[in-house]
Amino acid sequence: MRVVADTNVVVSGLFWRGPSRFVLDAARTGTIQLFTTAPLLAELEDVLNRPKFLSKITQADATPRSLVLSYAALATIVKPASIDPVILEDPDDDAVLECAISADADVIVSGDSHLRRLEEYSNIRILSARQMMEQLSSIE
Repeated sequence: MRVVADTNVVVSGLFWRGPSRFVLDAARTGTIQLFTTAPLLAELEDVLNRPKFLSKITQADATPRSLVLSYAALATIVKPASIDPVILEDPDDDAVLECAISADADVIVSGDSHLRRLEEYSNIRILSARQMMEQLSSIE
């Protein structure tokens, strides 16, 4: 299964146990194939550099850059597709859709309300991490 994980899912999966970690673990075991783009990796690094994550990063004996490189090694990097604007309220969310189109993804996993509200984009389902975990658990 080809999957694009939104930055909020990646960050949650890196620092906490739960559905988002389950998604990342599914990629580590080869159950799913994750895809990302350079803009999404840049966004991830920007988010990880926020002061609120400093203690978590220190506890993990990591740096924002090392976490981004680790995630980049887990995912396949694709060149983002060019699409017409979709999420007018938050145009940055379109980067996830651009990645999913390029990756020919089956699923986008996101906690973002703008993306989740779509439910589907160009035949790509948009699921929460919990929904993705439940779906993967039912096929294993």
